[in-house]
Amino acid sequence: MHLPSFIVLLLAPAICLAENPFVSLNEGALAPQFEAQDDSGNLWRSADHVGKTMLVVYFYPADMTVGCTAQACGFRDQLKELKQAGVSVVGVSGDSSGNHKIFKKAHSLNFPLLADEDGKVAQAFGVPVRGGGRITRVVHGRQEKLVRGVTAQRWTFVIDREGRIVHRRTDVKAPVEGKSVLKFVRQLTASTQ
Repeated sequence: MHLPSFIVLLLAPAICLAENPFVSLNEGALAPQFEAQDDSGNLWRSADHVGKTMLVVYFYPADMTVGCTAQACGFRDQLKELKQAGVSVVGVSGDSSGNHKIFKKAHSLNFPLLADEDGKVAQAFGVPVRGGGRITRVVHGRQEKLVRGVTAQRWTFVIDREGRIVHRRTDVKAPVEGKSVLKFVRQLTASTQ
């Protein structure tokens, strides 16, 4: 059967997803170990963090966009209290390490951002991704062109010290996600004491 070319184009993303089976990680599952370059250009490894603290891994679409900036600043503003609760935070997107450096500096972010330009970290967690994109922003008086490899959906995972996913949110409300995660961690801590 011959399909019209416009239908073939519409099916192409589904065909690509079929070649990379969708992993679904639910609460209680072991979190995948992963590594990626951080905003300083260093290799960041989950194995260096899991077991020492609870770990929040949040995936977001793109640096320097309205929703993603609100989400990042929310985690920034809650970080002191999250650390007091024994939690570390790391953000992951398809942006490059260089983009992350610009984003982090522009908004005084106080936690690592990981470059997942090919979407492998997102795929390991089952986070859907689509094609990348480009934006231009003025940052500290300079025009910056930011290009990202993939665009991940906005999902958040909380990993306990044993490396298990204790919380997975796929309906993230970007501006309040930092507060929501802090509330969850406090409830979890209270229930285990």
